[in-house]
Amino acid sequence: MKRVTGIGGIFFKAKDAPAMHAWYKKHLGIEVQSWGGAAFSWTDDDGKPVAGTTAWSINAQDNDYFAPSTAPFMINYRVQDLHALIKMLKQEGCHVFDKIDESEYGKFGWVIDPEGNKVELWEPPEGQ
Repeated sequence: MKRVTGIGGIFFKAKDAPAMHAWYKKHLGIEVQSWGGAAFSWTDDDGKPVAGTTAWSINAQDNDYFAPSTAPFMINYRVQDLHALIKMLKQEGCHVFDKIDESEYGKFGWVIDPEGNKVELWEPPEGQ
């Protein structure tokens, strides 16, 4: 079974998230949405859309979504079969969260790496 198939998102904290949003918009052209980030749609070499997106988001410093990690970032990895991967990671002795979120956005699970960083695993919905 293939484990990680790509990067689904990059999330990081900022001391002044609104100022960071403005900087990234002005200097790099990233249109930050009301949820605090942007979704980059994938394209082929000719610029034609293909299934898939990568999320990018700046979060407030006091945001606890990355907890229990104290790192100022979290990477979301795309996976093919979240439930099977979570089962394998548990068998391998990894610190895996028991909770799995399932919604119209896909399935989400989490694991802590050896240095205490929270890693988000995402199985996109069918067709993405």
